[in-house]
Amino acid sequence: MSFTLTHRLFLSPPQRTHLRFTFKPHTLKPIVSSPSKPSYRPIVSSLSHNSEHLSVTQAKPRWENMLSTAASLYPLYVTVGGVVACFKPSAFAWFVERGPSSYSFSLGLIMLAMGLTLELKDLLNLFTQRPLSILFGCVAQYTIMPTFAMIISKTLGLSPSLSVGLILLGCCPGGAASTVVTFIARGDVSLSTVMTVCTTLGAVILTPLLTMVLAGTYVSIDAIGLSISTLQVSPILCFASCDLRLGDVVVAPVLLGSYLQSTFPLVVKMITPFAPLFAVLLSSLLACSVFSGNVVRFNSSIVNASLVSDASLVSRLQSLLSGGLGAVILSVMLLHFTGFFVGYISATICRFREAERRAISIEVGMQNSSLGVVLATTHFTSPVVALPPAMSAVIMNIMGSSLGFFWRQISGSKQELEDQE
Repeated sequence: MSFTLTHRLFLSPPQRTHLRFTFKPHTLKPIVSSPSKPSYRPIVSSLSHNSEHLSVTQAKPRWENMLSTAASLYPLYVTVGGVVACFKPSAFAWFVERGPSSYSFSLGLIMLAMGLTLELKDLLNLFTQRPLSILFGCVAQYTIMPTFAMIISKTLGLSPSLSVGLILLGCCPGGAASTVVTFIARGDVSLSTVMTVCTTLGAVILTPLLTMVLAGTYVSIDAIGLSISTLQVSPILCFASCDLRLGDVVVAPVLLGSYLQSTFPLVVKMITPFAPLFAVLLSSLLACSVFSGNVVRFNSSIVNASLVSDASLVSRLQSLLSGGLGAVILSVMLLHFTGFFVGYISATICRFREAERRAISIEVGMQNSSLGVVLATTHFTSPVVALPPAMSAVIMNIMGSSLGFFWRQISGSKQELEDQE
């Protein structure tokens, strides 16, 4: 004997959610004191649920998983590229010599690739549904990094030129690489993208103002000149003025990629699996090129001073790291570590979701080092001022991508991360 009971849930519109239970008789062994009676165990034979309430995640093909794994190896690519830039900077000469057009074109391709992973409605909903997340992230960007840049420079007793360079780095807006790292970390890519846009817009006023306030005690700061240069170099504002400069397109590629994602989903679906890896490789090339094109020119002032002696390689490395360059590396590492840590802790205290915490942490900790290098070489006579931003190009990407890789491993999958929240 069997019968079927259909139960309809009216929490959602009728004929959308059905739970079907099939009862089958199961005869228990008789007990001496009483006659045996049939009992029934419910077995769920089928479950149909509307897609609005239940999302079924399909397993990705093996080749897509391989591409995703390759993209998560961002730290390895930047590390290898940084080593090559140190010992053979001419390897990136073909890219550096074509700058800043090569930088602009690369940045546009990076943002276009990341835009393909977003939907236009996600960006629009961020402004309408979560404006406080954007506001908090922008405030954290321009308070945490500048403040700790000044504290670290005073604590380590850096020279005036290095202190100005570190403070200038801390006052720069978020970089485009932060969006790539946020994607690797399974963070809120939409929030990271919008934060990059907003902080870059604010950089025209806030970067010169904060640099003048915090670094004005070391050297004279031309705030108006810094503002004009930021306006020329800033990716978003240069696009608005149709001026082709370093990183001239950020908004347009992101919006274009999001539009294509929403309008031509089938076509974009075939390209999207390759987009993160493409963005990672291009970001690595851009970071290592900035590093090789700027650090090498400071050899006469810092590096060569430690390598001239006839001491052994170990002794020369110790002398090198114990000198000015070692202090720069330490200060840059401390600055970015503080940005990642304090950014995450502050977002946790304010009870943001885990994906938002990761996006804010990465966005705060990763700066637009290219902008810092351009401003330092344009407005300061000492080449040492540009050393912290130039060193940051590689150090920041190694630290940030390593953090993103760690978060990716502990979160398991995007669906598991959402379930934990």
